[in-house]
Amino acid sequence: KKVVKPSRRREMAQKAVSQKQVSIRLACWMFDISGTCDRYRAKLSSENAEIADWLIRLTHNQRNWGFGLCFLHLRNVKGFGWNHKRVYRIYRELEPLAVPETINDSWPMDFMHDQLNDGRNYQQLNVIDDFNREGLGIEVNFSLPAERVIRSLEQIIEWRGKPRSIRCDNGLEYTSGKLSVWAEKREITLAFIQPGNPQQNAYIERYNRTVRYDSLAQYLFDSTEEVQDYATRWLWHYNHERPNMGLGGITPQQKLAMMA
Repeated sequence: KKVVKPSRRREMAQKAVSQKQVSIRLACWMFDISGTCDRYRAKLSSENAEIADWLIRLTHNQRNWGFGLCFLHLRNVKGFGWNHKRVYRIYRELEPLAVPETINDSWPMDFMHDQLNDGRNYQQLNVIDDFNREGLGIEVNFSLPAERVIRSLEQIIEWRGKPRSIRCDNGLEYTSGKLSVWAEKREITLAFIQPGNPQQNAYIERYNRTVRYDSLAQYLFDSTEEVQDYATRWLWHYNHERPNMGLGGITPQQKLAMMA
């Protein structure tokens, strides 16, 4: 334990949880890291993503608002107690996250983790299009290595076309050499966000929360096949029937139709 850096031990613990179905508590004990610290970091990341979500929504719907009006709205109208410097830091980091003017400019993708009714952990890969926040695909299984990620992306490309870039975090699933080789061969740019800054992938972070609260949290599933079937049906509803506040109250498909 003493010869392994804390950052490496944390990475090994996260891998044990995601790939070996080890509980967070056991993984923290095995690799001598603080479970409290890990939960605190997760809470901060979740709050940062929520702040980014609000800022994106405000600057999209109120295009003449700068940081000052956005912060006052969050503090005085919505009642959030977030620190001025923290909100401003996230605001600055979001500036490069411009909304594309056409489809297939950038696709963010991310993993989610959940449990079946019997306690077994599974993974879910979400892929969307930044342009109209359309859910392009959901892949569910106990393990989703690079080969499965590539297969899912190829299936989306068959009907949607090829993206210019794919934005994702620096997780082990994404930094795989196989994925890099595939992207280079396909002439697709892999854009990695900075570690510890999920707000740089704010569109998919917001989408993940919608998936969790509108879909996964509603039922107890006994198998990954049940999760996949429900997720596929929910995805159609999300794209065609659920108004998206980030799009001004229209659905992703309505936004897409406006391009025609």
